[in-house]
This record gives sequence, C-alpha cells and structure tokens, in this order.
Amino acid sequence: MDLIEDVVEDMQKNGEPVPEPLALKNFSGKFMLRTTPEMHRRLAIEAAEQKISLSRLVNSKLASSSHGSSHC
Repeated sequence: MDLIEDVVEDMQKNGEPVPEPLALKNFSGKFMLRTTPEMHRRLAIEAAEQKISLSRLVNSKLASSSHGSSHC
C-alpha cells in the first residue's frame, strides 16, 4: 500500500470524511491573489507597457514559472 491508501483507510476507520482528490475536481479558472501594493503597481505597469491585461501577464508568468514542473 502507498501512503495515500494508508491515510484514506485510516480516515475511513475513524469515520472521517475523505476529501475528493484534486485531480477529480472541476476548477473555474479564477482565484484570488493577495500581493503587496508595490508588486501590484509593478505588474500593472508591466502589463500596460506590453499592452496586455494584468490577468494575461500574471497568467503568462505563472505558466512560465511552472513550465517543466512535475507539480503542474
């Protein structure tokens, strides 16, 4: 057995609810992000200079930073 199976089995034995696996969840594509006012300002300026939305800029940065990651 692997660790996940052990944990699920333990939760079931203790009557605890087993959470839905993240891989099976549906995601909306939206999430709230908190940052500093200075970071917000720098990103907004960078997006304006590139003539793209702040959302598109941040999405691009997230995609490039997670590129090649085994977690995404």
